Amino acid sequence: MVDIADIEKAALRLDGVSIRTPLLQNFDLDQIADGRVLIKPESLQVTGSFKIRGAYNHLSQLTTAEAANGVVAWSSGNHAQGIAAAGAMLDIQTAIVMPNDAPKTKVDNTRRLGGEIISYDRYTGDREAIAIELARERGAVLVPSYDHEQIIAGQGTVGLELAEDAIEMELPPDQVLIPCGGGGLSSGSALALKSRLSNVDVFAVEPSNFDDTARSFEAGERQRISNDARSICDALQTPMPGKITFGINRRQLAGVLTVTDEEVRAAIRFAFRHLKIVVEPGGVVALAAVLSGKLDTAGKITAIVISGGNIDVDLFTEIQAEPN
Repeated sequence: MVDIADIEKAALRLDGVSIRTPLLQNFDLDQIADGRVLIKPESLQVTGSFKIRGAYNHLSQLTTAEAANGVVAWSSGNHAQGIAAAGAMLDIQTAIVMPNDAPKTKVDNTRRLGGEIISYDRYTGDREAIAIELARERGAVLVPSYDHEQIIAGQGTVGLELAEDAIEMELPPDQVLIPCGGGGLSSGSALALKSRLSNVDVFAVEPSNFDDTARSFEAGERQRISNDARSICDALQTPMPGKITFGINRRQLAGVLTVTDEEVRAAIRFAFRHLKIVVEPGGVVALAAVLSGKLDTAGKITAIVISGGNIDVDLFTEIQAEPN
């Protein structure tokens, strides 16, 4: 299992590779929360999301023989960009299985970074099966998008930075909200946060239509959601939590919150108009939870992670044109 030592080692590997994103504050958001809110904008990260952290941490530890045959991954887009970028930095060939409805900006950026894209239909195809077979044919290393110790440790550096910077600011958070798809970011970050802030409550946040982690928490074991589920949050459309990630999350998290697509759209508008940052649907669910009052923030210090900013221009323009 992953522990804080693994996350600290990942932070050393990522020094000079990933950006230490800042903790931002905003008067309007504090007024709405009736407390203090710290914002960690991983939308400003290399490739526009936190995914470079886990991808580089994993690929940088491959042996020469493993790296020679390249890697294969599956992703809706952010892990794809992280893998492609890490591969370019380390001179490793990368191939990524991506849904054919992935946001164009994610597809274009993955290809620009040198990633080979294998398309599939996310509603009828099995991306993991496609990737596993491709890796077998090529003798390549398979790189999961979340359920792997080195991926989790890399993503955990988000929580490590957040805790260290908040302590330095003398604003240790009472609670932290983290977007959750497969659970790599939330599990790794929760481990790091709890190692530095023993009394902090960490919450995962999911789209209400992809609430597999919330359902799993309630059932006490991993649950799979319906194949008919749909959400604007393309980055968080995982049907079931990871085995490793859920094992960590159920021990470390205080709970799981959910937000609707309408609440996500409102949060995208708020982020642009008040925080002056561009965010993607899956990346803004933690902010949406604060804005829609999903938990008590009055008189508390609440930290949120904005996990990505890779949104297509057309969708962003459409959402900004909507009324508040």
